[in-house]
Amino acid sequence: MRYQVTHLTRYGYSDPVSLCHSIAHLKPRETPCQRCIAANLRINPWPSVVREHRDFFGNRVNYFSIQQSHLQLEISASAEIEVTAPPLPEPAATQSWEKTRARLQTLRAAAGASARLFALPSPAVPLEPLAADYARASFSPQRPLLEAALDLIGRIHRDFDYDPTSTTVATPLAEVLAQRRGVCQDFAHLAIAALRGLGLAARYVSGYLETLPPPDQPKLRGADASHAWLAIYCPEAQATGGWVDLDPTNDCPIGDQYITTAIGRDYRDVTPVRGVFYGGGEHSLAVSVDVDRIASG
Repeated sequence: MRYQVTHLTRYGYSDPVSLCHSIAHLKPRETPCQRCIAANLRINPWPSVVREHRDFFGNRVNYFSIQQSHLQLEISASAEIEVTAPPLPEPAATQSWEKTRARLQTLRAAAGASARLFALPSPAVPLEPLAADYARASFSPQRPLLEAALDLIGRIHRDFDYDPTSTTVATPLAEVLAQRRGVCQDFAHLAIAALRGLGLAARYVSGYLETLPPPDQPKLRGADASHAWLAIYCPEAQATGGWVDLDPTNDCPIGDQYITTAIGRDYRDVTPVRGVFYGGGEHSLAVSVDVDRIASG
């Protein structure tokens, strides 16, 4: 499947901003099932400094600095991406979660060391005993890893309400657990905390999900949104480097409607845009996203 993605971010300021330094995770990454054909970033006002690099996780990161006074900042990211659905190991045929946990500790190759990093707590996903307790209902002794993980995301989907007004990017995981509501970022963090609490490796994935309008209704421009899910380390998933991506918001493994932008330990590693600025007073933020399928042939 081929897509055109446009992500537009606008900041408005009540007072002039004299200087800003920002980084953006907006260019999709390459994966075994995703090819980034083209990616562009346009910034207005034109920045004095622009640089791109790969971070520790292999994500494409753009740094820019605007050194002129401005009342508005507009960041437009566009990309053309080709996606295929990742192959999914047979869940009941994966090794037990206890065996996977033990194997994780003995891996010596670079890929194994990287996987172990994602078993550790991180700034937005601290060790949360209640999350580990929540996971145990799915991870019974000797249960196949992927079967248990699918059961976990199914329970999150059923037990937690999707409510965009209930949380912010700063809402602690403990609060999400207590109020049983949140958004995709919260559900990904919860699943990651649950898995790490059992000694398993899980990483945060940011990107986009193609959404389709109801039958006979036009697609609303700008109405798509960024999305988030998680990936669990599963040795049987050799075609995808040992990782299986799961979406607790929609209770499913990812398919060819999912576009990956970045991976990290949690949201803070892959924030779409963040930075510091001088001046500005009160500010407003508007974000619009379009994910359009490109017809083949």
